[in-house]
Order: sequence, then structure tokens, then C-alpha cells
Amino acid sequence: METINLTFLGTGDAVPTKRRSHTAILASFANETMLIDCGEGTQRQFRIADLNPMKITRMFITHWHGDHILGIPGLLQTLALNNYNKTMHIYVPRGTRGFIEAIFKLFIFVGKIKYEIHEITNGTIVNERDFRVETAEMHHGTPSNAYSIILKDKIKLDKKKLKKFKLPNTPLLKQLAQGKNIKFKGKTIKAKDVIYKEKGKKVTIVMDTSYNKNAIELAKNSDILITESSFAAEELARAEEFRHLTAPQAAEIAKKSKSKQLILTHISQRYEKHPEQILGEAKKIFKNTKLAKDLESLKI
Repeated sequence: METINLTFLGTGDAVPTKRRSHTAILASFANETMLIDCGEGTQRQFRIADLNPMKITRMFITHWHGDHILGIPGLLQTLALNNYNKTMHIYVPRGTRGFIEAIFKLFIFVGKIKYEIHEITNGTIVNERDFRVETAEMHHGTPSNAYSIILKDKIKLDKKKLKKFKLPNTPLLKQLAQGKNIKFKGKTIKAKDVIYKEKGKKVTIVMDTSYNKNAIELAKNSDILITESSFAAEELARAEEFRHLTAPQAAEIAKKSKSKQLILTHISQRYEKHPEQILGEAKKIFKNTKLAKDLESLKI
């Protein structure tokens, strides 16, 4: 069964702390390694986590505030110096292509790196055989997007059921896996009798935004929903002013989207000494909630 490996390279907000670096999340599976946001110091977090940035295949930017993008120039320089041989696919919100192009013009890189810029709006933005990536626009006062990484359902052959038919390893197996009935030794073997569906997986990442329906719809039925949680309930007015989520609002998105687990990130320095405040507020609404920590990894 395919798994998605998640690593929280940075879990802080606009001002980093001793425990929390600027936002960056790594999602890897099969031959894909995706970086969602690249806050200041991200490439050093790769080193500390003993991860190889050369494996990155795609970078997704949620929005262009500094704590989410200031690590991009340094990371790109490191890749260029180490002869990065892939084409980096960079996805940015609508109207912001010029920002990433400016980075390549502003900094004098030693070496070269191949890249393609994809300016995106709502909908499916990557659609490969085994996975897809969907996005939706958020409400943050500047172009901003959330992302869902989805491993597609797979049709699998049930080896135990196949065994009784004594089928050899031939192209007939491929036909069964495609849902086609076959004939073997004069008998019809129905695909439905020997296949089953391996359900896919879904991770949704919602960064800086005010509460909105797009986030709920994008996150629908997520195995893991990762959201920013910049404010406690008592600071709702400030959250609305700066277009951020409170912990209870993050939990409401998880509950209404029927997500299985909620992970809070983008934690403000205000809660450095008592992060249990926002965790507790969220858990009152959505019990299966955890607080992300820098360099923490998990698999789904």
C-alpha cells in the first residue's frame, strides 16, 4: 500500500522562535517529493532532518508573504550548486508568476537549474496516473491557495482468490486488473470475482486564510487536514482583521469536511510557552487534533 510521508520542516508563523522555524512542509511518495511553502531557513531544516533537497520534484507556494517564501533563493542556489538534474515545477497563485520570475532575475545563481512555473487557480492542477493535486483559492487579502495531494484509488488483484484458478503470470492478469473478464482453459473468470479496490489517501494543506467554504470543500474526506492556527478564540477579531484562522475555526473546517485527523501548524510566538491553549480549543470541537512540531514526521 502506497504511503505519503510528511515532514514538518517549519511550523511557526511570521516570527520564528527557538522551537519553530518558518513554514515548510514536505510530502513524499513513490517518485515524488513535494515542498509546500519554503520559509526562511528551510534548506537548513532539510539538513537537520537528514533529508535530501535534491529529491524535490515540485514546489507549491500558498502565498507570497515572507514567512512562506524567503527560503526559496537559498534552496534554489543549493540545488544549482549540487547539479540538480530535474525540472523543478513551481506552482504559484494566480497573478504571482512575476514574483518567482523576479527571484531568478534578482539573485545571481552559481550554476543553473531547470524550472517551469505554473500559475494556478481552482481545480485539478496535477493529474498523473497514480495521484493528482487539487487547489482552491483562499481569503487572505493577497492571492492565496490551499492544496490537496490525493493518491488515487487502485484496483488490486486478490492473490488468494487468483490462486484457485492457477493462473500463470501472463497478460491475462493485466486484463483482470483493468476490470475485464477473461477466458482461461475454457472457463470464464470474472474480474469482479478476483479484484478489490485499494482506497487512496488524501492530505490537505490550508495555510493563511480567513474561514471560508472553499477550505471545507477542498478538504472533504481528507485523511489528514493540516491548517494554520494563528489565533486563539479570544482573538477572533484580530484573526478576522488579518484574515487568519482561530483554532476553533480550524477545527470547524476539519469537522465539516469530515476529515479524519487535524494537525495545527503556523503557530504564533504568542503561544510559545502555552501551545496547549489552542490545541485544547480545537479538540473541544474536533477530538482527533494534534499540534505540529518542527522536524516531526508521520506516514499515512
